Amino acid sequence: MKEDIEINERDYVNSLARGLEVIRAFKRDRPQMTLTNIAEATGMTRASARRFLLTLVHEGYAEKEGNFFNLKPKILELGYSALSSMNMLEVIQPIINDMSKELNESVFVAVLTGHDVIYIARATVDRRISVGITVGNRGPAYGTSTGRVLLAGESDKAFEQYLNEVQMELHTPTTITSKEKLRDAVKKVRSDGYSMVDQEMEPGLRSISVPICRGGSKVIAALNVCCPASRISLDFMEKEILGVLQRTSKQISSCL
Repeated sequence: MKEDIEINERDYVNSLARGLEVIRAFKRDRPQMTLTNIAEATGMTRASARRFLLTLVHEGYAEKEGNFFNLKPKILELGYSALSSMNMLEVIQPIINDMSKELNESVFVAVLTGHDVIYIARATVDRRISVGITVGNRGPAYGTSTGRVLLAGESDKAFEQYLNEVQMELHTPTTITSKEKLRDAVKKVRSDGYSMVDQEMEPGLRSISVPICRGGSKVIAALNVCCPASRISLDFMEKEILGVLQRTSKQISSCL
């Protein structure tokens, strides 16, 4: 029997939402923060932020070192629980392992969380110079090819809300920090079906990504290949790697 559940304001648990805000306040460029930092980032009072932080510490999701707080690896269990319930990682991992061997390059899968992407799966080859991305790493959606693919999969309303809220920072001389330019870049991704980013987050690193979909059209993740710019040209990525990405993405999508 189908159960219809109507969500209204009475069902909204404000304390849970504010606790999630505290978790999302931790970023790649600010993994450790003081109580004052977190209160400012979330718009909470210090007393409120303190209660949420100490709850996270008590439950093993965060730790306190002196005046600083940081998240612990246990926080990943929250995401893995959701992913495991969808059997997503069980499907993805063996497929991207084969893809990595075929291309002899590093392959990643990322999902959108707040204003960032988080990498949930990784397959790498044995090279002396490897891409320094591990499972659990986060990155700003605006500056990554995975992020632009995922933003392109959002509704117009959700994307405009993202643009209104995000703070864009310069990471390299080529990072897009203009919201109008980002809007154009995401529009191009929607048209092309893929995204290439050239050294916008880290000098010497290029990446190309395509969407992973469920139900034919719902973008749920991004499939990505990262390459050293010194070894792989943009032309090669577009002509040789893109086709493998698209084929692999269809294979994953058909299994979900």
